[in-house]
Amino acid sequence: MSLDHRLSAEHEELRRTVEAFAHDVIAPKIGDLYERHEFPYEIVREMGRMGLFGLPFPEEYGGMGGDYLALGIALEELARVDSSVAITLEAGVSLGAMPIHLFGSEEQKREWLPRLCSGEILGAFGLTEPGAGSDAGGTRTTARLDETTNEWVINGGKCFITNSGTDITGLVTVTAVTGRKPDGSPLISAIIVPSGTPGFTVAPPYSKVGWNASDTRELSFDEVRVPAANLLGERGRGYAQFLRILDEGRIAIAALGTGLAQGCVDESVKYAAERHAFGKPIGANQAIQFKIADMDTRAYTARLAWRDAASRLVAGEPFKKQAAAAKLHSSTVAVDNARDATQIHGGYGFMNEYPVARMWRDSKILEIGEGTSEVQRMLIARELGVGGGRG
Repeated sequence: MSLDHRLSAEHEELRRTVEAFAHDVIAPKIGDLYERHEFPYEIVREMGRMGLFGLPFPEEYGGMGGDYLALGIALEELARVDSSVAITLEAGVSLGAMPIHLFGSEEQKREWLPRLCSGEILGAFGLTEPGAGSDAGGTRTTARLDETTNEWVINGGKCFITNSGTDITGLVTVTAVTGRKPDGSPLISAIIVPSGTPGFTVAPPYSKVGWNASDTRELSFDEVRVPAANLLGERGRGYAQFLRILDEGRIAIAALGTGLAQGCVDESVKYAAERHAFGKPIGANQAIQFKIADMDTRAYTARLAWRDAASRLVAGEPFKKQAAAAKLHSSTVAVDNARDATQIHGGYGFMNEYPVARMWRDSKILEIGEGTSEVQRMLIARELGVGGGRG
């Protein structure tokens, strides 16, 4: 494979378009929405019109015919300005629409993908439970098939589910135990639950430390009935599907983390020129220069890592280890850069009117969501054949 991660003309045009959108449309509005914990419906609608929700999907289903590299480019540019908007796109594509694209029947694809690709509706992925996060095999949500009505009957609950309770949420794909293997371990399946289905309750939004303009909720299912045809892929393959989705999603989160890290560089370079102390810009001080140089180097290496993983995915090559490494590195880099950017801004870095305060609050979740940093290290070690063989 090529080691040249410079962008093609088409990808560079996309990058410039999203960069301009982020600075011209998102930046002036997002601070107020963020402080009011308000979902950015107008921005999301515009992103839908731009085709961002359809980037990696075929044109026959309403997509843009692009690839996962294109999605990562868009996520990085959005996160340079705001992570709430970026995670809304990431979850809508990687967790909402991608499972249907990869595992859905032709009928399911034609029913859901055009509206998901246009941003008319958002999709969510109901995986995490209070007792089953990194250990998704501990799923307690159940689904039994009522053969009389040919319906799945779902009971249980999910937590920390992004995009699950907006006014435009159309569906949540739920993982549930649908049987047992001979050894007693659970058979986990994925089932599409449309919003508004009786018995499907969406809790009020969480009060979060960061990502305050994104939608995150707890879900409960009480005798929720959906048609048997809402099974996504094969029965009992939900866990394997989820692993595939998370492998790809880690590349997207790595791109998002890189964007946040680069945004910290952008803001720090600007502030170092504007802020004067002792009769000169603080950027004239070598201590500030070195800190910003280190920040930029971190963002640069994180960008190389996620683009390499994305290039392998697009080429059909193994990418599991590279995706885990990119996610681990970019999330660490995002936290480090957010901390340093806040320090460079001094007291103003603690004020919500400055973007770096938002970036500081948004960075920590990147070391937790879509697989903690500890889980990424486990995956990398396993791929190296350390402590349990390859897997």
